[in-house]
Amino acid sequence: MDIMELHQLVGLCRSETDAFEYLFQKKKELIGNFCPRCRGKEFYFMSSGRIRCSNCKIDYNPFFDTGFGRLRMSCVSWLLLIKLFELEVSARKAGIQLGVSYPTALKGFDILRSAILQELSRSDEILKGEIEADESYFGGKRKGKRGRGAGGKTIVFGILERGGKVSVKIVKDVSADTLINETVAKVRRGSIVYTDKWKGYDSLMFCGYRHLNIDHGCKFKQGKVCINGVEGFWSFAKERLIKHHGISKNKFLLYIKEMEWRYNNRDYNLFELLVKYMLGADN
Repeated sequence: MDIMELHQLVGLCRSETDAFEYLFQKKKELIGNFCPRCRGKEFYFMSSGRIRCSNCKIDYNPFFDTGFGRLRMSCVSWLLLIKLFELEVSARKAGIQLGVSYPTALKGFDILRSAILQELSRSDEILKGEIEADESYFGGKRKGKRGRGAGGKTIVFGILERGGKVSVKIVKDVSADTLINETVAKVRRGSIVYTDKWKGYDSLMFCGYRHLNIDHGCKFKQGKVCINGVEGFWSFAKERLIKHHGISKNKFLLYIKEMEWRYNNRDYNLFELLVKYMLGADN
């Protein structure tokens, strides 16, 4: 898909009416429009971004039951916020550019992240073929042990299908039970799974997978045996998350799943996808 060019967005945001009509047409195309009281489909437009049901005559906001209804903000501001989110502008800078408070911009961003998380949970896929599996630790720099066994860190388990998608999951530890269970839940049996030498992966061969590993103490690649792909995702995610200067643990899932989504959709029109998710449209 082509990206939403800035000049196209400017055209959509010439007025609140233009922005409203764009979102309303998208809603009608994707999920339809119904009166919240009588479920009638006939309506006519009123002022101030509301419509009136032709049947029961109530006025309503057509976005009341979508992500856009979770925050009182104009359609123009929502479209601009989505574009700034797509461009990975910080919530603080987005608030300044839109003329809204930082808490408002941050709430808007978190609503977008929640829509992404909901979409990912709805379209979960089983990975297959050649698979790379690895864990990574997220959190600020601290004294003491680094890597496996480091204290106070959030552990994320990642599985990448070569030529396909990456999937990440926050896990409590890197024990064999945890890593094997997560792999079995996400990877089709019969696949080739590449890992490092961590003992937690040793039982993969008994679970219906061909398991090949690489000793990072000696080399990082031996023919096709490597986990460079999933390690590339870790770099992709950490480079982007560091700009947030610390993420609370209760919100970290939203942010790491955003990174999964951005990585998997880096060749797609993120703006259009976000609008679709916010409207609650199915695939």
